[in-house]
Amino acid sequence: MFHTSITFAILLGYGSAVNNGLARVPQLGWNNWNALGCEVSESLILDTAQILIDSGLRDVGYNYVVLDDCWASMARDSDDMLVADPVKFPNGMNYVSDRIHDMGLLFGMYSSAGEMTCARYPGSLDYETNDAKAFAWWGVDYLKYDNCFNKGRFGTPLISYQRYEAMWKALNATGRPILYSLCNWGEDSTHAWATAIANSYRMSGDVYDFFTRPDDLCSCNNPSDPMCIAPGKHCSVLNIINRLAPYADRSKPGAWADMDMLEVGNGGMSDDEYKAHFSMWAMLNSPLLMGNDLRTLSSSALTILNNPAVIAINQDPLAKSAIRIFRSTSVAKDGYGQGEIQIWSGKLFGGDQVVGFLNAANEDMKMSASLKEIFLREAGKAPQVEEKWDVHDLWANRMDDEDARKILDASPEFRLRMFADLDWYNSTEIPYELGIMNGDPRLLGKKIGTVAPHGTLTTVVKKHSIEIFRLRSRDREVKKEKVAKGRVEQRQQHEEL
Repeated sequence: MFHTSITFAILLGYGSAVNNGLARVPQLGWNNWNALGCEVSESLILDTAQILIDSGLRDVGYNYVVLDDCWASMARDSDDMLVADPVKFPNGMNYVSDRIHDMGLLFGMYSSAGEMTCARYPGSLDYETNDAKAFAWWGVDYLKYDNCFNKGRFGTPLISYQRYEAMWKALNATGRPILYSLCNWGEDSTHAWATAIANSYRMSGDVYDFFTRPDDLCSCNNPSDPMCIAPGKHCSVLNIINRLAPYADRSKPGAWADMDMLEVGNGGMSDDEYKAHFSMWAMLNSPLLMGNDLRTLSSSALTILNNPAVIAINQDPLAKSAIRIFRSTSVAKDGYGQGEIQIWSGKLFGGDQVVGFLNAANEDMKMSASLKEIFLREAGKAPQVEEKWDVHDLWANRMDDEDARKILDASPEFRLRMFADLDWYNSTEIPYELGIMNGDPRLLGKKIGTVAPHGTLTTVVKKHSIEIFRLRSRDREVKKEKVAKGRVEQRQQHEEL
């Protein structure tokens, strides 16, 4: 039975991704759980939605407002339907979703594929049809579906697949497009089967607000082992990155490996660590759901979260995750005994390439990668090695901290003028796909140099930080200009005739 179900799951993993028209690039938004847990209410959700607009975060792509656990009453009604807590949500869920939709945002909710949610509210296991109808009736656009209290229905990929498939079928039967965010912590080789039923799938235990600190609640230390799982929580940023590395290429449009919510702004890491955290989640095509309390958003956190050049990597229409091409643990260790350096490289639309130098060592490091290494995964000889590449620093145009503080403190009218004066990218007006295809300079970062054919990209990376670059072929741009010029000349000649 075990070998049969493993084979079934692997076959599913190589099949097509979900094609319900949703999450063709990773979803962006906000979820309350990391910062606020069960402290949920109507006012929290609606106030946060307004802050997304006022801070400009909606206009760099964060459009899902996701209400996590603890929203429900402790018992179902006489028809076995879920009931919203009347104290926390006095006007009901339809009111909340209508208000959010009126703001140009999308509304997400939470349940668990168990008899109870993780906070012990009614779960949806064996009530999938009723609950899917409720979510559709309430105007929900997104469902995070957890893994607590699952009555022992796990242990093989097939059993877990069938448990989560029940809600997938129920959601589809409602006729309402609802993004399905599966959250089973990577249990039972999720990467091998979840792409067939989910728009995103959690691939590890819960993140916590530490960069490298190990914890027994996230004990898996051999991510290349397909049976390596970490039910529970307290997984560091580095642990999750290493967990995903062997399966990073499994993400695809409509089915993304979810590295869990962002901790940026929650206070447990340094600015450089948060920058690395955000960059890696973006490069590995994880959904980007902010997990901080936006009512106390700091200017430094805003300038990480609103960087359109990094978000553009995550939203690239080619939809390819970066892949790790180098890792070394022979470096200085921190106080937790952790230390390593990594290099990641990934394809982007139009022949561009993203390269990330991650330094999780306990000292600044000089790091380098040759073009041969950067294009290592090309079949046969990589022609890119023969080309000259412009190097664009994706953090060089980070918003100034003073400007961010003014935006957070300003009146709505002044904010609009500030964004206009800063010429900040607005994905509500120009979707990332269009901006990337048109080569919008605000999405490219700052050009800082070139790499010659057969050359090497070298940079110094501060400890517990990252340097991330977009490479654009100089030769390819010249060829494009020649082709374009030739077409113009041909058209002119034709017109003269």
